[in-house]
Amino acid sequence: MLLSGSEIFIECLKEQGVDTIFGYPGGSILNLYDELYKHSHEIRHILTSHEQGASHAADGYARATGKVGVCLATSGPGATNLVTGIATAYMDSVPMVAFTGNVTLPLLGRDSFQEVDIAGVTMPITKHNFIVKDINDLAPVIRRAFKIAKTGRPGPVLVDITKNVTAPDVKIEFEPIVPEKVLPTTDTILEEDIEAALKLIRKAEKPVVFIGGGAVIARADEQVRVFAQKIDAPVCDSLMGKGAFPGNDDRYMGMLGMHGTKTSNKMVNECDLLVVLGARFSDRVTGNASKFATKAKILQIDVDPAEINKNIIVDQSVIGDVARVLDILNSRIEDADHSEWMAYVKEMREKYPLTYHQDRLTGPYIVEKLYELTKGDAIISTDVGQHQMWAAQFYKYDHSGSLLTSGGLGTMGYGLGACIGAKTGRPDKVCINLAGDGCFRMNMNELATATRYNIPVIEIVFNNHVLGMVRQWQDLLYGKRYSYTTLNDCVDFVKVSEAMGAKAYRITEREQVEDVLKEAISLNIPVVIEAVIDCDEKVWPMVAPGKANSEAISEEDL
Repeated sequence: MLLSGSEIFIECLKEQGVDTIFGYPGGSILNLYDELYKHSHEIRHILTSHEQGASHAADGYARATGKVGVCLATSGPGATNLVTGIATAYMDSVPMVAFTGNVTLPLLGRDSFQEVDIAGVTMPITKHNFIVKDINDLAPVIRRAFKIAKTGRPGPVLVDITKNVTAPDVKIEFEPIVPEKVLPTTDTILEEDIEAALKLIRKAEKPVVFIGGGAVIARADEQVRVFAQKIDAPVCDSLMGKGAFPGNDDRYMGMLGMHGTKTSNKMVNECDLLVVLGARFSDRVTGNASKFATKAKILQIDVDPAEINKNIIVDQSVIGDVARVLDILNSRIEDADHSEWMAYVKEMREKYPLTYHQDRLTGPYIVEKLYELTKGDAIISTDVGQHQMWAAQFYKYDHSGSLLTSGGLGTMGYGLGACIGAKTGRPDKVCINLAGDGCFRMNMNELATATRYNIPVIEIVFNNHVLGMVRQWQDLLYGKRYSYTTLNDCVDFVKVSEAMGAKAYRITEREQVEDVLKEAISLNIPVVIEAVIDCDEKVWPMVAPGKANSEAISEEDL
């Protein structure tokens, strides 16, 4: 059938099973928007308040559903406004396809109005990117973009389309196809690597399992649970690994690293085997890398060979999809008994529990109460800072895709857009974003998106009137010199939220928390809760920069 470029664009999205796009129109992309208008009964378009919100929403949609997220923007500033969201998805390996319009081909490269080389700009932060200048290339490029985004280690792909390609008067023959199914990576799993891994596991007397984001991406929850049980080992995770192992399981020790539990940091320091499932040894996880897990053999399982020996030298690796590798190992491992080691871990958990002040309203109290009321059956998104760490420490995640957070890039303003995307993709779930007041300022305009479409997300703003995590560092490491981190001003978040159409609450006492949370969850409309907390609340434990994880300190230590 003869179709224009815009019609081909729609047909290719339908081929890929796309049901939702997040975007913002503009001149160079108008042909596509005109066609979207005609197909609004098949593909839902969410008009965000800002293109960055569109990219974060596509990211949150992808993380919550496991499908490819899609966002759309015009040329020039529209395209560059996507960059932070694309980089966020790249650092956290999120499958996303970002479409941008560009000026028509004869104007390309002439500094035309709203022209930017977005392919050049995004080259370092995408798995791949394309610029489509000919209508004949459009369908093959779109199909390839989706395949790249979800193959192996997922990530964002950018497709830039010049306006002449989407013109309504230029048509070519289009043949629909059924996309080939993208299967987990297994061809890199070598028998000799499996045998070497089994040898290390069988020899270990004090093993620890460390879970990263790769296990979440692989949706390896069941395989991880069986593996930990078979080798009789305690489990810790990274920020990105949360949910792949139940946070309320007796084997679970908590997060590892800078704001991880003392138990996790201590056990990794004392174990004789560290089995690493889809983690890349971020500096926030390892602390002083030269002092990380020095008594242990390290077995790293990862789909990306570039991650092996990049930050930490390991003793053995297996390359492949984490779930498939664990399927093989689980079928060949004999049940182990490390009861003495597990008893010691239990003793350390009881000795070093996570604590917080019980005499006032705090972030940890709100997060614990949120877990209690939702019974863990919610999708939690966060921005970046102290509230993010409290969300990691005090909410117990029991399945992959239940925590959406910017772990690699650390993007302030990520959470609200991601929460909107998650709720759009998973309307059956309660979706809650946790933010600091500094982060909320970054993209609070997306509240207008939530109210426009009545997307019932709950936004909890931990308002301490400072940039909390930065202030914590200034307090502990910079002689209490609070350089430009105080946010005492006249902004009223309740009034702002109400002005944008949301129901809003302000809580200042512990006694208010439960009733307000219950009401917010029951209303099924966009809600903002401003929780006013002390400016000097801190995240404990903490590993200072340059220190070993074993040197983690708590408030009591000071």
